[in-house]
Amino acid sequence: MKPPTRAEQIRTTLSDDIVHGRLRPGDALDEAGLAQRFAVSRTPIREAIRQLEASGFAEARPRRGAVVAAFTPQRIDEMFAVMAEVEALAARWAARAMTAPERHALEAMHRASNRHVVDGDLPAYQDHNFRFHEAIYRGAHNGYLAELALHVRQRVAPFRRAQFEAPSRLTRSYAEHDRIVEAILRADADRAAGEMQSHMSIVRGAVDLIPAMPEAVA
Repeated sequence: MKPPTRAEQIRTTLSDDIVHGRLRPGDALDEAGLAQRFAVSRTPIREAIRQLEASGFAEARPRRGAVVAAFTPQRIDEMFAVMAEVEALAARWAARAMTAPERHALEAMHRASNRHVVDGDLPAYQDHNFRFHEAIYRGAHNGYLAELALHVRQRVAPFRRAQFEAPSRLTRSYAEHDRIVEAILRADADRAAGEMQSHMSIVRGAVDLIPAMPEAVA
């Protein structure tokens, strides 16, 4: 996985600020102020704002520049409902289509992530979480589905990162992944899809426990 560009790093920081309510709906995304904050030129700031607009976290306003978009609980529900369906479809097809080496690699990746849980290493587990789901997208052996899953995931990525702030979330996430992996290893497509649906439902619930989240989306 390529390291993020400076614009992508800034976008990630700003989207996390939005999710946690440090940037509120309607707040202006001032290029000059952000350039000073991040000690960069306006070029990566413009690109970061463009990415935020593309993912629905910012809105362009005539003569005002970009402002922070509002996220209602209903909107977040809708986003996660689509994400759950796409992820479940990928898990279903991966259970049917993964080769033996791919299944072994998925299991090994999953087992190795337990050390991040034991260590409480949140950044490492977040990185693993992305690679875990991406491996399932690839394992479905449908290029368009993989592209769609990655696109939808990008829209909800700030919420999915923040879920790990919920109590004991690393431990519970690992257990949920464990059930998904077991179903895929057994080529049980229905169970793989069901476990993924359950996993995404739990992720959505964890989002509501994010500090400042109720104010951020009200």
